Amino acid sequence: MALTADHVALTLRDEPDLGPEPGWVPLGEDGVDSLARHYHADLGDEPLWVFAYGSLIWKPDFDAVDHCRATAYGWHRSFCLKMNRWRGSPQQLGLMMALERGGRCDGVIYRVREGDRLAQIRRMINREIRFRENVGMVRWIPVQTEQGRIRALVFWAGPTGERIQSKLPLKEVAHVLARACGPAGSCAEYLFNTVLHLNEFGIRDRNLWKLQELVAKEIEDLHDPRQGEAAE
Repeated sequence: MALTADHVALTLRDEPDLGPEPGWVPLGEDGVDSLARHYHADLGDEPLWVFAYGSLIWKPDFDAVDHCRATAYGWHRSFCLKMNRWRGSPQQLGLMMALERGGRCDGVIYRVREGDRLAQIRRMINREIRFRENVGMVRWIPVQTEQGRIRALVFWAGPTGERIQSKLPLKEVAHVLARACGPAGSCAEYLFNTVLHLNEFGIRDRNLWKLQELVAKEIEDLHDPRQGEAAE
Protein backbone atom coordinates (compact mmCIF):
# COMPACT_ATOMS: atom_id res chain seq x y z
CA MET A 1 0.00 0.00 0.00
CA ALA A 2 1.15 3.51 -0.80
CA LEU A 3 -1.12 5.07 1.84
CA THR A 4 0.32 4.55 5.32
CA ALA A 5 -0.49 5.33 8.94
CA ASP A 6 2.03 8.18 8.72
CA HIS A 7 0.05 9.72 5.85
CA VAL A 8 -3.16 9.36 7.86
CA ALA A 9 -1.61 11.06 10.90
CA LEU A 10 -0.99 14.15 8.78
CA THR A 11 -4.71 14.42 7.99
CA LEU A 12 -6.04 14.21 11.54
CA ARG A 13 -7.05 17.32 13.45
CA ASP A 14 -9.56 18.35 16.08
CA GLU A 15 -12.91 19.34 14.60
CA PRO A 16 -16.00 20.27 16.63
CA ASP A 17 -19.03 18.00 16.68
CA LEU A 18 -21.80 20.12 15.17
CA GLY A 19 -24.55 17.62 15.92
CA PRO A 20 -27.04 16.34 13.33
CA GLU A 21 -27.87 18.04 10.07
CA PRO A 22 -30.39 20.86 10.58
CA GLY A 23 -33.93 19.58 10.14
CA TRP A 24 -33.06 15.90 10.41
CA VAL A 25 -35.50 13.87 12.52
CA PRO A 26 -34.06 11.26 14.89
CA LEU A 27 -35.68 7.85 14.77
CA GLY A 28 -35.93 7.76 18.54
CA GLU A 29 -36.29 4.57 20.55
CA ASP A 30 -39.72 3.76 19.09
CA GLY A 31 -38.52 4.28 15.53
CA VAL A 32 -35.42 2.17 16.03
CA ASP A 33 -37.47 -0.57 17.65
CA SER A 34 -40.07 -0.54 14.86
CA LEU A 35 -37.45 -0.76 12.12
CA ALA A 36 -35.52 -3.49 13.95
CA ARG A 37 -38.68 -5.55 14.37
CA HIS A 38 -39.46 -5.13 10.68
CA TYR A 39 -36.12 -6.63 9.59
CA HIS A 40 -36.27 -9.25 12.33
CA ALA A 41 -39.69 -10.38 11.08
CA ASP A 42 -38.43 -10.39 7.46
CA LEU A 43 -35.87 -13.02 8.40
CA GLY A 44 -38.27 -15.57 9.76
CA ASP A 45 -36.17 -18.61 10.66
CA GLU A 46 -33.27 -17.60 8.44
CA PRO A 47 -29.92 -16.56 9.96
CA LEU A 48 -29.00 -12.90 9.71
CA TRP A 49 -26.06 -12.15 7.44
CA VAL A 50 -24.74 -8.60 7.07
CA PHE A 51 -22.77 -7.57 3.99
CA ALA A 52 -19.78 -5.41 4.88
CA TYR A 53 -17.95 -3.45 2.20
CA GLY A 54 -16.48 -0.54 4.20
CA SER A 55 -16.18 0.29 7.87
CA LEU A 56 -18.29 -2.66 9.03
CA ILE A 57 -15.42 -4.90 7.91
CA TRP A 58 -13.03 -3.41 10.42
CA LYS A 59 -15.46 -1.95 12.96
CA PRO A 60 -18.64 -4.04 13.15
CA ASP A 61 -21.14 -2.95 15.79
CA PHE A 62 -22.65 -6.38 16.29
CA ASP A 63 -21.57 -9.79 17.52
CA ALA A 64 -20.75 -12.21 14.71
CA VAL A 65 -20.36 -15.97 14.95
CA ASP A 66 -19.16 -16.59 11.39
CA HIS A 67 -17.95 -14.75 8.32
CA CYS A 68 -16.84 -15.38 4.76
CA ARG A 69 -16.06 -13.55 1.54
CA ALA A 70 -19.00 -12.61 -0.62
CA THR A 71 -19.72 -10.79 -3.87
CA ALA A 72 -22.62 -8.45 -4.51
CA TYR A 73 -23.30 -8.41 -8.25
CA GLY A 74 -24.98 -5.31 -9.62
CA TRP A 75 -23.43 -3.02 -7.00
CA HIS A 76 -20.11 -1.22 -6.61
CA ARG A 77 -18.37 0.89 -3.98
CA SER A 78 -18.59 4.61 -4.59
CA PHE A 79 -17.32 7.63 -2.67
CA CYS A 80 -20.54 9.47 -3.47
CA LEU A 81 -21.97 10.59 -0.14
CA LYS A 82 -21.11 14.20 0.68
CA MET A 83 -20.75 14.91 4.40
CA ASN A 84 -20.26 18.10 6.38
CA ARG A 85 -20.35 16.13 9.63
CA TRP A 86 -18.67 12.94 10.89
CA ARG A 87 -15.53 12.83 8.67
CA GLY A 88 -16.08 16.21 7.06
CA SER A 89 -16.89 19.79 7.99
CA PRO A 90 -18.73 22.75 6.46
CA GLN A 91 -15.31 24.20 5.57
CA GLN A 92 -14.11 20.98 3.90
CA LEU A 93 -16.79 18.54 2.83
CA GLY A 94 -15.93 14.89 3.09
CA LEU A 95 -16.95 11.90 1.00
CA MET A 96 -18.03 8.54 2.37
CA MET A 97 -18.70 5.27 0.60
CA ALA A 98 -22.04 3.81 -0.34
CA LEU A 99 -23.08 1.11 -2.77
CA GLU A 100 -24.31 2.33 -6.13
CA ARG A 101 -25.85 0.35 -8.95
CA GLY A 102 -23.71 -1.46 -11.47
CA GLY A 103 -20.63 -3.66 -11.52
CA ARG A 104 -19.65 -5.91 -8.63
CA CYS A 105 -18.50 -5.47 -5.06
CA ASP A 106 -16.36 -8.01 -3.23
CA GLY A 107 -16.72 -7.83 0.53
CA VAL A 108 -17.35 -9.88 3.65
CA ILE A 109 -20.58 -11.20 5.13
CA TYR A 110 -20.94 -11.71 8.86
CA ARG A 111 -23.45 -14.03 10.49
CA VAL A 112 -24.98 -12.30 13.47
CA ARG A 113 -25.41 -14.12 16.79
CA GLU A 114 -28.85 -15.71 17.05
CA GLY A 115 -29.72 -15.51 20.75
CA ASP A 116 -30.34 -11.75 20.86
CA ARG A 117 -30.75 -11.06 17.15
CA LEU A 118 -33.33 -8.31 17.60
CA ALA A 119 -31.04 -6.41 19.97
CA GLN A 120 -28.18 -6.83 17.50
CA ILE A 121 -30.30 -5.29 14.72
CA ARG A 122 -31.16 -2.37 17.01
CA ARG A 123 -27.44 -1.76 17.57
CA MET A 124 -26.79 -1.69 13.83
CA ILE A 125 -29.64 0.71 13.14
CA ASN A 126 -28.49 3.03 15.92
CA ARG A 127 -25.04 3.12 14.37
CA GLU A 128 -25.88 3.26 10.68
CA ILE A 129 -29.29 4.91 10.35
CA ARG A 130 -30.36 6.93 13.42
CA PHE A 131 -32.41 9.45 11.41
CA ARG A 132 -35.64 9.07 9.45
CA GLU A 133 -33.96 10.60 6.40
CA ASN A 134 -31.63 7.58 6.18
CA VAL A 135 -34.14 4.73 6.49
CA GLY A 136 -34.21 4.13 2.73
CA MET A 137 -30.48 3.39 2.70
CA VAL A 138 -30.83 -0.11 4.18
CA ARG A 139 -32.01 -3.10 2.15
CA TRP A 140 -31.70 -6.81 1.51
CA ILE A 141 -29.44 -7.85 -1.37
CA PRO A 142 -28.38 -11.26 -2.69
CA VAL A 143 -24.68 -12.05 -2.43
CA GLN A 144 -22.71 -14.94 -3.86
CA THR A 145 -20.43 -17.06 -1.66
CA GLU A 146 -18.56 -20.35 -2.04
CA GLN A 147 -21.53 -21.97 -0.30
CA GLY A 148 -24.01 -20.46 -2.75
CA ARG A 149 -26.35 -17.49 -2.80
CA ILE A 150 -27.25 -15.80 0.48
CA ARG A 151 -29.57 -12.93 1.32
CA ALA A 152 -27.79 -10.27 3.35
CA LEU A 153 -28.66 -6.98 4.99
CA VAL A 154 -26.65 -4.01 3.72
CA PHE A 155 -26.49 -0.37 4.78
CA TRP A 156 -26.10 2.67 2.55
CA ALA A 157 -27.07 1.00 -0.72
CA GLY A 158 -28.75 2.94 -3.52
CA PRO A 159 -28.55 6.39 -1.89
CA THR A 160 -30.42 9.28 -3.49
CA GLY A 161 -30.88 12.98 -2.85
CA GLU A 162 -28.90 16.20 -2.76
CA ARG A 163 -26.09 14.64 -0.74
CA ILE A 164 -25.17 12.22 -3.52
CA GLN A 165 -22.49 13.06 -6.05
CA SER A 166 -22.01 10.10 -8.37
CA LYS A 167 -19.33 9.23 -10.91
CA LEU A 168 -16.70 11.62 -9.63
CA PRO A 169 -13.26 11.08 -11.23
CA LEU A 170 -10.84 9.36 -8.86
CA LYS A 171 -8.54 12.40 -8.87
CA GLU A 172 -11.38 14.60 -7.58
CA VAL A 173 -12.23 12.04 -4.91
CA ALA A 174 -8.56 11.84 -3.87
CA HIS A 175 -8.42 15.65 -3.58
CA VAL A 176 -11.28 15.54 -1.07
CA LEU A 177 -10.12 12.48 0.89
CA ALA A 178 -6.65 13.93 1.42
CA ARG A 179 -8.10 17.06 3.04
CA ALA A 180 -11.41 16.27 4.78
CA CYS A 181 -11.58 15.62 8.50
CA GLY A 182 -14.34 15.75 11.09
CA PRO A 183 -14.94 14.81 14.73
CA ALA A 184 -14.92 11.09 13.81
CA GLY A 185 -11.57 11.30 12.02
CA SER A 186 -10.39 11.93 8.49
CA CYS A 187 -11.55 10.53 5.17
CA ALA A 188 -8.01 9.35 4.49
CA GLU A 189 -8.16 7.32 7.71
CA TYR A 190 -11.44 5.74 6.55
CA LEU A 191 -9.93 4.81 3.18
CA PHE A 192 -6.74 3.48 4.79
CA ASN A 193 -8.61 1.19 7.19
CA THR A 194 -10.94 -0.06 4.49
CA VAL A 195 -8.19 -0.95 2.00
CA LEU A 196 -5.99 -2.43 4.73
CA HIS A 197 -8.69 -4.77 5.99
CA LEU A 198 -9.95 -5.70 2.53
CA ASN A 199 -6.37 -6.67 1.71
CA GLU A 200 -6.29 -8.94 4.76
CA PHE A 201 -9.22 -10.84 3.25
CA GLY A 202 -7.41 -11.05 -0.08
CA ILE A 203 -9.72 -8.49 -1.67
CA ARG A 204 -8.18 -5.82 -3.87
CA ASP A 205 -10.78 -3.41 -5.17
CA ARG A 206 -9.17 -1.91 -8.28
CA ASN A 207 -10.61 1.59 -7.80
CA LEU A 208 -9.83 1.73 -4.08
CA TRP A 209 -6.28 0.53 -4.72
CA LYS A 210 -5.72 3.28 -7.25
CA LEU A 211 -7.44 5.77 -4.96
CA GLN A 212 -5.17 5.06 -2.00
CA GLU A 213 -2.16 5.71 -4.24
CA LEU A 214 -3.63 9.05 -5.35
CA VAL A 215 -4.51 10.07 -1.79
CA ALA A 216 -1.02 9.25 -0.55
CA LYS A 217 0.46 11.46 -3.28
CA GLU A 218 -1.99 14.28 -2.49
CA ILE A 219 -1.04 14.19 1.18
CA GLU A 220 2.67 14.16 0.37
CA ASP A 221 2.26 17.17 -1.92
CA LEU A 222 0.21 19.04 0.68
CA HIS A 223 2.89 18.58 3.32
CA ASP A 224 5.94 19.00 1.10
CA PRO A 225 7.78 22.11 2.36
CA ARG A 226 9.08 22.73 -1.15
CA GLN A 227 5.52 23.45 -2.25
CA GLY A 228 5.43 26.40 0.15
CA GLU A 229 8.85 27.60 -1.02
CA ALA A 230 7.66 27.52 -4.64
CA ALA A 231 4.73 29.75 -3.78
CA GLU A 232 6.95 32.40 -2.12
